[in-house]
Amino acid sequence: MDFISKIAERRIIEAMQNGEFDNLKGKGKPINFEDESWIPEDLRMAYRLLKNAGCIPPELEMRKEIVNMCALMNTIDDDKERLKKLRELNFKLLKLNMMRKKPLDFGDFPEYEGKIIDKVTVLSGY
Repeated sequence: MDFISKIAERRIIEAMQNGEFDNLKGKGKPINFEDESWIPEDLRMAYRLLKNAGCIPPELEMRKEIVNMCALMNTIDDDKERLKKLRELNFKLLKLNMMRKKPLDFGDFPEYEGKIIDKVTVLSGY
């Protein structure tokens, strides 16, 4: 999620806490997560087949590897091994950024995300 979305998310949470969403139409009804209306009609069958086969886009696979490697970095005690993994992590981040059409999403790295959103929120006056 980008920073604007995170700020909007915070505002939504505040509105929920203030009870501004208590009397909305459809409250308590389940959400249909299988809605495919956003997928062009001629691609829906292909998307369904890929989803059922467990295939994910290469960007998501790389993101999973990066998140797992970040978790692994916290468990390594040996400095040489940690440096080796850090170099590998940096390479994967660079590769992911080159694969994406948009810049890196700090939502993948929550240790930085909250600090940046707090800073942007304070600076912008929201």
